[in-house]
Amino acid sequence: MSELVIIIADDHPLFRGALKQAVSGLDGQQNIVEAGDFEAARSAATARNDADLMLLDLAMPGVSGFSGLMALRAEFSSLPIVIVSATDDATTVRRSIELGASGFISKSSGIDDIRDGIRAVLEGDVWIPAGHQGEKEQDPDVADLIGRLRTLTPQQSRVLGMLAEGLLNKQIAYELNVSEATIKAHVSAILLKLKVDSRTQAVIQLAKINTSAMVA
Repeated sequence: MSELVIIIADDHPLFRGALKQAVSGLDGQQNIVEAGDFEAARSAATARNDADLMLLDLAMPGVSGFSGLMALRAEFSSLPIVIVSATDDATTVRRSIELGASGFISKSSGIDDIRDGIRAVLEGDVWIPAGHQGEKEQDPDVADLIGRLRTLTPQQSRVLGMLAEGLLNKQIAYELNVSEATIKAHVSAILLKLKVDSRTQAVIQLAKINTSAMVA
């Protein structure tokens, strides 16, 4: 069996250790890449385009709620991403899958369950905690919003997440190393895709799906 390359993206070293323990119990050799914030996770995915899987915490420095998942999903379309979160209510689980995650693992799961979830996704399945299978978005407005959010480009998803954190265009331009004019163009495109008239309304739209996923 070839070596597995797995990216563990979580800002808590102790939990990264628990995930490493789970991964180490898989068959074959593993090459584990650790990331403690969103930029490190993105850099790891860029550097290791042979990665087999990313385990991603929803709440990490540099990202707000689901915006990190959306950006990574759009930029690294072939990389399976499993959300690992302490917020494991039905809404968070369902929206993680709807926004492109290949699985969801609760941080309250035991090592064996975590390992089972990782193994299932590596085999091509979608892993959802027991009791959450078959659930669909009940709010048609939110379902429509999720569909529109999925049309954002990776950079637009990043910009929207930064808007949600309260950053100004100038600050976002600095963080992404692009011109302020480029950020203005991204904001205009975001408003068009989300069918809103202002950045404040765009942030409110994002908050509708992030409400239950803002804690680690």
